Amino acid sequence: MTTRRLLSARLPFVLGLALVAVVLSSAHLSAATEIVFFHEHGCPDCGRLKDDLEAQGWPPEELTIRFHEIHEPGAIALLERLLSAYGAEPGSVPIVFVDDTAMVNKTFYSRGHDPETLSELGARLRLRLLINAAIAADAPSPLDRLPETATEIVYVTAPDCEPCAELARVVDVLLAERADVAARVLDVSLAEDADLFDRLKRLYGVRGEIPALFVGQDAYVDGTWSARGARPRPMDLENSSDLVELRDAVVRAADAGAQSPIARLEFRERLTVWAVIGAAALDSVNPCDFAVLILLLGTLLVIGRRTKVLWAGLSFTSAIYISYFLLGFLVYSVLGMTIGTRSFREPFIYAVSSIAVLVGLWQMKDLLWYGRWLSIEVPERWKPFVKKITSSAVTIPGAFVAGVIDSLFLAPCTSGPYLAILSLLSQTTGRLQGVGLLLLYNLIFVVPLLLITVAVHLGFTTTARAERWRTARLGTLHFVSGVVMVALGVGMILGVRLGYI
Repeated sequence: MTTRRLLSARLPFVLGLALVAVVLSSAHLSAATEIVFFHEHGCPDCGRLKDDLEAQGWPPEELTIRFHEIHEPGAIALLERLLSAYGAEPGSVPIVFVDDTAMVNKTFYSRGHDPETLSELGARLRLRLLINAAIAADAPSPLDRLPETATEIVYVTAPDCEPCAELARVVDVLLAERADVAARVLDVSLAEDADLFDRLKRLYGVRGEIPALFVGQDAYVDGTWSARGARPRPMDLENSSDLVELRDAVVRAADAGAQSPIARLEFRERLTVWAVIGAAALDSVNPCDFAVLILLLGTLLVIGRRTKVLWAGLSFTSAIYISYFLLGFLVYSVLGMTIGTRSFREPFIYAVSSIAVLVGLWQMKDLLWYGRWLSIEVPERWKPFVKKITSSAVTIPGAFVAGVIDSLFLAPCTSGPYLAILSLLSQTTGRLQGVGLLLLYNLIFVVPLLLITVAVHLGFTTTARAERWRTARLGTLHFVSGVVMVALGVGMILGVRLGYI
């Protein structure tokens, strides 16, 4: 038999083996089947069933058992939602959900069948068969059968906190009324959850400790109810009228399909980072800083110190960076301490945003009418002093001192977008994140200064040419700065209106 005939004869066999290999590899890579097991500490039936299931030796890649102790926060609410989804009656633990069947103690509820109660041994055997069938069918998780949630409640607790337990009971009642409302529990004894709690308080403009609850745009923290558009007031969870108000807030959030508090927080934080990057990039195209740096480098070239151009430019830029960062951190800290509550924060943001829009529109007019009426830049009476300081800086330390002094005099020309960003950061970030974003903002801000320094040092351009470019485009540069101001102002107003700031 020739080689070609041999290959032709064996080709179907080879293809069959390949197909089997693909199927087996796909089965191996598929996710493990999941069941949900509710139990209670000290429950003997729960312990025996748990030991029986673990003794079956299902490998982890085939089966995952998600255990829930019914007294842990959120467990009762999840159990009630699952019972409702499966059409099962409440009963005592153990309760197991697998594929399309719920086992409540020893009673089985399956779709299309009447409930069936078995002996303990019979219930164990039936449960094993159901699990094996679910694994073979690659059945979805019972959690996938829950109805789609309209909104989410986030409530914050800690071990051995009696007021937290009372709030958890209230939440369980609220969730039992609305199957389309989910809950997420944060435990402040965990560092990650404690940090998330602090960030949520900044988002909602509230203060206090646990217990706490966030839903829609309303918050309950440490006995105080803060509803959007109303002054904070005390709330007693044992008072029926207060419970009605809390229930109404949950109903409003669910009916409106309100975004989860944590999703709102994550979106705001992403938005803040991009606002910082965008504002810094556009604000870095700043004619005032360009003018001072070009004057400094030109002075060094005139007196024949070309070798110092690079180091003097870097020294001047470092001074601008450090000075602007320290000034920004001071303003950021003051704003963060003085604008803490929602009742004061929102009017402040509206005021700052409105000013930003007006100033931005005024700067944009320089594209057509530069120099007419009033331009937002260094006052004329300050310019001789700034020029004198800069032109006298012929050493590297002198360039640094000139940068520090000039940064103070250049504030009218450069502070607009920076102040808007500082107002935003003071309300949307914690201290560590705020410092990081301030460092990033100022790094982006000084990048053009670094590029000018390197370009002059390497001879790619001259200070005279750079100054002619800057002068010819003053109107355009002011227009860009104005666009930044208007965009920041409008963005912050929308952020307050939509509940992100």
